Amino acid sequence: MRYVVIGSSAAGINAVRELRKIDQDSRIILISKDKSIYSRCILHHYLGGERSLDRLCFAEKDFESVYRIDWMKGRECTAVKPGEKQVVLDGGETVDYDKLLIATGSHTFVPPVKNLKEAKNVTGFRNIEDMEVLKAAAENCRNIVLMGSGLVGLDCASGFLALGVPVTLVEMAGWLLSRQLDERAASTYQKAYEAKGVRQYYGVGMSEVVLDGQQNITEAVLTDGTRIPCDFVVVTAGVRSNVEFLEGSGIELGKFGLVYDETGRTSDPDIYGAGDVSGTSPIWPVAVKEGIVAASNMAGVPRKMTDFFASKSTMNFLGIPTMSLGDVNPKEKPSCAGNCPPDSYVLDGYTEGKLSSTVYTMEYENGYTAEIMDTEDTYKKIIHKDGKITGAILQGDLAYGGILQQLIARHIDITRVKKPVFDIDYSDFFREKDNFEFYYEE
Repeated sequence: MRYVVIGSSAAGINAVRELRKIDQDSRIILISKDKSIYSRCILHHYLGGERSLDRLCFAEKDFESVYRIDWMKGRECTAVKPGEKQVVLDGGETVDYDKLLIATGSHTFVPPVKNLKEAKNVTGFRNIEDMEVLKAAAENCRNIVLMGSGLVGLDCASGFLALGVPVTLVEMAGWLLSRQLDERAASTYQKAYEAKGVRQYYGVGMSEVVLDGQQNITEAVLTDGTRIPCDFVVVTAGVRSNVEFLEGSGIELGKFGLVYDETGRTSDPDIYGAGDVSGTSPIWPVAVKEGIVAASNMAGVPRKMTDFFASKSTMNFLGIPTMSLGDVNPKEKPSCAGNCPPDSYVLDGYTEGKLSSTVYTMEYENGYTAEIMDTEDTYKKIIHKDGKITGAILQGDLAYGGILQQLIARHIDITRVKKPVFDIDYSDFFREKDNFEFYYEE
């Protein structure tokens, strides 16, 4: 068997490990534009000077020899020919495969903001090359604007803050980390960033950048007409899958990227996909798991993505630990049930106010219920419907996270547990057998 893996980030590297774990003898060829292995999740540590390139590496120092691979570094794939079972590289060279994994990730998408594509002082936040550009910007610029306040945007902000360089966040959503947090949890971070000198604009986008005679940005104009000084833009919102080289190959592509099933298999039975290349799950843990699952199936050991609960984000910006699980923002407008929050809280959002300790319930029009515990130091929100937890936020204290993950992943009916939802522990849903194994009875 001859395996070819394209991409040396989370999905590709973990796929190589899994392939070699299962198949000790076959040849494994790794092809990547990168010449080194590094974690994109901690690029901000490199930007902030906290880590060297070597300390960004998440693989073994002697990775190539440990897993006995042929690594074609600094090479770009320009096409795939499924009929000939070949990958075409820059320069026209071809590489044959029996099984192929496409884990090419994604690239920064520059939005259609007037003058932005023509500007010189703009970059993304995706690779080491971007970091070198941003290090130079940190030395010379004092009005750096970040487009987006998702996980990547806040990583970028953290890197600049480590260098003592304040930044401005511009976010279309109503609050930061809008996919992972609700407005209440986000407010904790927003206040912390404000205290660090980070300027923040929410509910607005960037409509135009003003250029000087050298095509450098001098000012940004927001969608509400606000004009802010700007001498550098970092695009941290929006990526596009690296699938251009697959056009014309006959391999199915969707709206967001490469299409593959729960085993990782694409429309071609000998070609698999994993990671950001799908355009649907751009977070590290998902990429790792998808790489492992795809490699396992490539090597003949059946496995499915559904074996895992993947919708999880854990963060610790500015020393504030937070975990987000599942869907934390039901779209329907909530109403108060039982012990309502005080007047400083509103039903469709969070306003100023601090609680010493309050537990209350919010009910949504489509049957979802949110149980909320809010104290001065912690915030916990658990969303459930028909007895099954669908999402949760923990902020300040993550000790309950393991239990919540099990409750969600195993679809456990919490109505059968006669305890308040915040007091459930493993003994409430696992029973012990004679051989000391645990089980749950539906």
